[in-house]
Amino acid sequence: MALRTYYKEAKERQVENDFTKAIVLILQQSPQTYGTRRVKVELQQQDLMVSRLLIGQIMKEQGLVSSYTVAQFKSKDSQFHESSLSNTLNHSF
Repeated sequence: MALRTYYKEAKERQVENDFTKAIVLILQQSPQTYGTRRVKVELQQQDLMVSRLLIGQIMKEQGLVSSYTVAQFKSKDSQFHESSLSNTLNHSF
């Protein structure tokens, strides 16, 4: 590995840590409804340029999830369509 590559990678990791602190702070101050787009707008107001992809990766690493992205269970009646349709072709599955 070239020496300049080593120092370049070390700088990038340090920058990501600065972004990580800023993103975690924004999400802690928000009512847990901020996704990558809102976080990006907040960071732009702080004069920080970060891509939504990087914001999403940092959120995933830190275990931060918006309350809107959590799946909600919706029960459905499994007999709903069977009673209204007749078996005209006599298929047996």
